[in-house]
This record gives sequence, C-alpha cells and structure tokens, in this order.
Amino acid sequence: MLKPIQQLLFTGALAAAGLFAQADDAVTIAYQTTVEPAKVAQADGVYEKATGQAINWRKFESGAEVITAVASGDVQIGYVGSSPLAAAASRGLPVETFLIAAQIGGAEALVVRNGSGIAKPQDLIGKRVAVPFVSTTHYSLLAALKHWKIDATKVQILNLRPTEIAAAWQRGDIDAAYVWDPALGTAKANGKVLINSSDVAKWGAPTFDAWIVRKDFAEKHPDFVAKFARVTGDYYAKYNANPKGFAADTANTDKIARITGSKPEEVADLLAGNRYPNLTEQGTLLGASTVQAVAATSAFLKEQGKVDAVLPSYSPYVDAKFVKLATK
Repeated sequence: MLKPIQQLLFTGALAAAGLFAQADDAVTIAYQTTVEPAKVAQADGVYEKATGQAINWRKFESGAEVITAVASGDVQIGYVGSSPLAAAASRGLPVETFLIAAQIGGAEALVVRNGSGIAKPQDLIGKRVAVPFVSTTHYSLLAALKHWKIDATKVQILNLRPTEIAAAWQRGDIDAAYVWDPALGTAKANGKVLINSSDVAKWGAPTFDAWIVRKDFAEKHPDFVAKFARVTGDYYAKYNANPKGFAADTANTDKIARITGSKPEEVADLLAGNRYPNLTEQGTLLGASTVQAVAATSAFLKEQGKVDAVLPSYSPYVDAKFVKLATK
C-alpha cells in the first residue's frame, strides 16, 4: 500500500500546478465511513454553506487510499488515521494535520468468528486475520500482537479493504478481522470482540483520526480550511454537550447511517466508541502531543518494516493555526 505513495512522490506527480481547486472550482474532500457527529453537517450541506464553496465529497475505504489521492493532487482535504498519516509524513508528503477528528476507542475492534476456535490471543496463531494495511486497525493489530508476545509472521494477516472484509466474513473465508463500521457490524453479527482500540491505547499504542490538507491548497485557501474546522468543531460540541440527546435524534442517526453505511440503530453505540475533541481542546492537541504520537507511530511502522526511515521531527505535519483562526 505504501508503494503508490512513494512512486507519486518521486515521479513528479506533486507538481503544484493544477493540484488545488481554484476559487470557482469544487474542492474535493476525501471522507471515510467512520461514524462521527460531523457527518450530519456533511449530509445537510453545512460545509458548503459555511465556506460558500462547492464541495466534491469522495468516499474512500482506507486512509492509505486517501493518502494516495492526496499525493496525486486529486484530493485537497482528506480524512485519515494516525497510521497512514505517519507513513505519509515519513515519506515527505506535503500535508498538514489541521484537526483531530477522533480519538479512537471501541469504534475499532478485533472480532473473532464464532466457531473459529479463537478464545484467547494465542489462538490467533495460524489463523486468517483480515485488516486494511497501513490503517489504524493494522497498527493496532500489530501493537496488540507485540503486547501479547505473538510473532506476527505466525498469523496469516490478510490485506483487505473494509468491504472486502465484510464479503470475506460472510463467505467464511477469514477467522478474524480488525476493522471499523460498517464491516465491524457485519463481523459482530456472528463473532465476538476480542479487544478494541481502547485496550490497545492502554498498552501504549493509542490511535486517532485526523483531517489533513495539502500544504499548497492551505496556503492559498486558509479561510476555507478554518471554516471547515469550525463547522466540524461545532458539531462535535453539539454532540459532546448532550451525547444521548444527539444520538436519540433519528434525523441525526439516519443521516449518519446513510453516509457511512451503518445501521441507524447502531449509530449511538458507534458514536460513543470514539472521543471528539472540541475546538477549545484542538489548539493544545495540535501540538507536542500529536507530534509525539505521529513520531511514535512512525517508529513502530519502521520497526515493522512498513516505512524506510523516521524523520528527525514531525512538527511540520501538525499545525494548529487553522483551529486558532476558526475560533476567532
């Protein structure tokens, strides 16, 4: 999954000309099926109203795919997990993290199939475990195996996208999967959660999702990025002020389910599976703590042979200026 990024970086595909939207063009934004409060704003066209800009929303199945699209210039803003973000930064992709979208907990989990014979971590040895490579769940799976002192080469780890995981699960082709919804819901239907990302975070490997922006686009359109952050933050604040009330509103859950492919009745629990920092917290988060988290993730990926080198500093890839502008 990393090779397309490397190829793009070294074939000149990152030339500035034509890689960002002009004032009268639609901005292309890559989103994923993660359940989070701001999907309501996406469904209602609030981002377009706030920015006065047409937006082309493109759905992707994994952060690695988002990174490739951002690298090519097809996408200006993208939703990615901390693992693909670290991989992209380690390879020098010109992006900035301008918002922490979610601190991941129970919304991502390792599910084992009923009848697979997996009752404890050691039972994973020799089993077929599916995960999207270079994703937050891939990172969490490898971190969990390391915590359990299980050699990852003794587990049949398969690189599948979420929709492929759901299909493979229904066919009975895999024994376990570490994934997010809606594929997670498919797996849970006839499986049990062995661990989730809250557990892995306690073992020293926390994960998060983030919104990133191409630096060339951000330099030309800082107001758009700030307004995008403001809308997202506003919906996080609405949810955080009354999580149960927000989730009890069927208008909210139906919109989130429609965009993500989740079941409306599962949206409340999925929302509760992550934490969504308010804008007042973002200014602090988008500093040393996130830089250190990206650096730690990159070091782990290098140890696992997923990236070639670790940068001396990841601070150029994290910037709080847009959040500060959004809160003025």
